[in-house]
Order: sequence, then C-alpha cells, then structure tokens
Amino acid sequence: MSDRATVSVLVVEDDSSMARLMMHLLELDGYQSVHHAWTGADAVAAADTVEIILLDQQLPDTKGIDLLPHLLDRPHPPSVIMVTAHGSEVFAATALRQGAEDYLTKDHTLAELLPRVLERVRRSRALQAALIAAEDDLLEAERLAAIGEMSVRLHHEINNPLMAALVEVEMALEAEGIAEDVRGGLRNAKEALLRVRTAVRTAVELPTSESTEYMTNTRIAVFEKAPVNDRPRYLGRVVMHVPDPRVARVLDRLLRQEGFEVERCPSALDIPRQVERVGVTAVIVTSGSDRESPLGGFVPEPTRTYAVIALGPRHHTATRASGADLLLPLPFDPATVVREIRNAISDRR
Repeated sequence: MSDRATVSVLVVEDDSSMARLMMHLLELDGYQSVHHAWTGADAVAAADTVEIILLDQQLPDTKGIDLLPHLLDRPHPPSVIMVTAHGSEVFAATALRQGAEDYLTKDHTLAELLPRVLERVRRSRALQAALIAAEDDLLEAERLAAIGEMSVRLHHEINNPLMAALVEVEMALEAEGIAEDVRGGLRNAKEALLRVRTAVRTAVELPTSESTEYMTNTRIAVFEKAPVNDRPRYLGRVVMHVPDPRVARVLDRLLRQEGFEVERCPSALDIPRQVERVGVTAVIVTSGSDRESPLGGFVPEPTRTYAVIALGPRHHTATRASGADLLLPLPFDPATVVREIRNAISDRR
C-alpha cells in the first residue's frame, strides 16, 4: 500500500508556468515521484508507468477529455484528475461519466484543492488495492475449505471400499489352485490399489494447497505443506459494525494481520452485549450525519476502557461529542489506519 512518497504522478500540461506550480505543490505535499508531459501523446506513452495523472483539458494535440478512453482502457489504469481553465457543471459531469476521478479549475482555489483532491484519490486507490487483497484472502479461505471438504469426502467415500477391495485381493492371492497368469493379474491389482490408498492418504493429510500457472489461463494445485509464519502479538478484541461489506473486509484483514481479533456485529444494537466480553480494546462504527444518530445507534459507556472509532467526516461535531475517540475519513489510508487505531487505544488507556 503506497504512501505519498512512493506514488507516481504525471502532470500533463503545456503551460510551463502552470506545470511548475502544480509540480511544486505536489513536492511540498510529500510526492517524490512527479513527472511532466507536454502533450496527449506523451501522456498515453507514460500512462502505464504512473498511478495518478493530472490532465489538462486544452493540449496542443488533443483535448484532455477526448484522451480519457486511451488512458483508462488498459489492465491497470491510472486515476485521472481533469484540470481545466474554465470549469462548468457540464464539463465536470462529462469528465466523471467518462471515468475521471475528479476535476480542478485553474483559479485561486488550485493551491488549496490540489493536495486535498490528490490525497482523496491516493487513498481511494490504496483502499481498492487493500480490497483486492482482502478478496484474495476470502477466495483462499473458501478454496482451503473446499479442499478440506474434498479430503473428508475422499476419506469416507473412497477409503472404506478401497480397504474392502484390498482384503478381497489378498484373500484371492492366498487361495490355492489359481492359475499363474490370474495370480499375476491379482498382484498388479493389489499394487494399483496400494497406490490409490497412498494418494488418498496424501490428499486427506494436506494442511494447505497452493496453485501455480501451468499453461495459459490454467492453474494446477501444488500439494505441499505451507511454511509456518510467526504470528503477530495478540493486541485484543475489536468489535466492528461497518455496513459496507467491502470496507469491513479490508479493516478485518488489516486488523487481523496486526494481531487483533475481530468480531463483526450485524447491528449497532448488538455492540453493548459484545463489549461486555473480556479483552475488547476498540469499537468501530460508521458515523451518521449530525441530524442522525452520530455513532449509528451505539451509545458508549462513559467509564469504558475501549476506544471508539467512527468512520466518517472529521468535521462531524456530534460524532465527537457522542464519545468517538477517533474519526477516520472515508476513504481511509490502509497504510496508516491500523496505526491510528492503535494510537487511539493507547490514548484511551
């Protein structure tokens, strides 16, 4: 997950003074990989090497909005922020409809809005990358569960008939008066059954299975024991009610990697019962607007020892007044969110 120093940004601007200004603003904000392109053709050539593009609308060889499909139609497209001298609602709607993340105007607000818009886009990209990793974890868990189910089925559905067949072959081999060619066939059958038994036992005992690409778009299982990794130090239990399943999966994965145990609640009404358990160090909820229930219906106890983290705008005064120890904006930064949660827990203690 990238922070500002490692995010690559391309400024596509044919006005040298404006290009210098935007690049200077980015460098002041901590971006160290900032590049410049003069034309649309240069932007297309560099699109695969950068993560975010600040795209001017008026370029010497094309219009920025006409360039959007060429920049976004690729396996790993960059995020594009349109920049125009004369903004309008029609232009903004058209740009967003065609895939731009946001747009900026070249006026007195540029110096203030450029870092804020770029930070939102950066966090959104980082959150999307974390979501993909969380989805991969979910698929891996489902795959391993399927392997376990297959192993049990192999054991019950194959092992018993296999042992019965082996016994029958052994008894036939011990019988007298059998022709040598028949006896040879029985020995071959016994060897084949023993190989099947070994294969079944190997499958049943597999703790995990990885896969590797064998041919184009074809993956095969690699049956081998997985290395034992050191587990992180246990940091306590986090109770979480986050209705957005995508955000919940990302938080779940990040917290577990750090050493937290995570319990998800289907409703904020279930939280009070969960926090009575030993070891709860934090509660995570989604904040509402000031006119609604600020903590999604959850009311923390004044004498609590756990931290309350609310996902939502930082300016919600009612959320803070209701007992939130930390307000995390959405999209949050996956690279720093767990550290912020840990700091809130430490401060509460």
